[in-house]
Amino acid sequence: MPAPKGNKYAKGNRGGGRLSEYKKEYAAQAKRLCMLGLTDKELADFFEVTEPTINRWKKDYKEFNLSLKNGKVVADAKVAESLFKRATGFSHSSVKIFNDNGRPLKVPFVERFPPDTTAGIFWLKNRRRTGWKDKHDVGLENPDGTPIKQVIIINGREIEF
Repeated sequence: MPAPKGNKYAKGNRGGGRLSEYKKEYAAQAKRLCMLGLTDKELADFFEVTEPTINRWKKDYKEFNLSLKNGKVVADAKVAESLFKRATGFSHSSVKIFNDNGRPLKVPFVERFPPDTTAGIFWLKNRRRTGWKDKHDVGLENPDGTPIKQVIIINGREIEF
């Protein structure tokens, strides 16, 4: 519903109501923040707006919505890559520094990290859910697939449930 005529707060806003607080530079800021792992709620806190405002900006400003999606994809990909490396084991170049008669002696070496079982299980539970879930549905059925009848006998009477 448009603001009543003469409403000084709606000037310059054809639909009435308050002007959007959105600024074009928010798209680039939001992308960087999403790459750091911020949630929509945390973005709202950063921009000093409410979460519904963030959701409205996603609908109203295509570049903002794309920036959020792209930033979140980058962050998720980095985490997935790190988890995969941790699950399968990895190596990287490093340097040890020793004291050589008062002078630092830098010795390069390759540091190796063995596969991490917990990371592997976590990866498989999320990527191969059917074979790696903790909870398996076990149904009671006959060989032909029909459900098994459950019966209680009380005082000689069969009660099916």
